[in-house]
Amino acid sequence: MAKLNKTNKSVKKRLRVTGTGKLKHGKCGKRHLNAHFTAKRRRQLRKAGIVGNVKITEKLLLAMNEQ
Repeated sequence: MAKLNKTNKSVKKRLRVTGTGKLKHGKCGKRHLNAHFTAKRRRQLRKAGIVGNVKITEKLLLAMNEQ
């Protein structure tokens, strides 16, 4: 029987693969203690972030068993 890589469940829960193969994630720092942020900053935190580095994206996709 072939040996399979185990899926890293924490990475799988935090990231989502887009249709073009990029990784989308939620931004940090918006759960609490954000009353002192400007409205613009809080609004920007709502948007999803994209993992920009290609090497990191490849490692994370391997950890998620998506390739």
